[in-house]
Amino acid sequence: MKKLDWSKFDRGVFLVNCLAVVFNQKTKKILIGRRSKDPYMQKLSWAFPGGRPAYRQDLEEYVKLEVKKKTGLRIKPKGVIFAKTYPENRQFLSIYYLAKIVGGKEKKSEKFLEIKWIKPREVKKYFTTSLHPELYKILKKLEKIGQI
Repeated sequence: MKKLDWSKFDRGVFLVNCLAVVFNQKTKKILIGRRSKDPYMQKLSWAFPGGRPAYRQDLEEYVKLEVKKKTGLRIKPKGVIFAKTYPENRQFLSIYYLAKIVGGKEKKSEKFLEIKWIKPREVKKYFTTSLHPELYKILKKLEKIGQI
């Protein structure tokens, strides 16, 4: 099979990230991680756990795998809550899953220098890249309702 020259495409081809908004219903907090220097988004500091999926499995399986690698926690994705591209780098498309913890032991690893539980409304204090207003509304509503 001939390899495609992706640089010829001006739309419809994205680098996909599957990210988890891991929500603890008891504390009404979400999990974020402080990144080391990101090669694609220089100003990225704190982020939701997740990563780029491979082609072998469903996206939900990869978000579970990436969260486990980065935080030590096993999660159950409850569904997609948002998707967006970034003004800082439009070739990235992130798909956000709402998730709950189902096991594991919390620990930072693989690209996270630190992990932290915060109130959803506090996310703006930590994120140094764009946070879509609609996603922020979803996070605040999650904190108010307190359940997934």
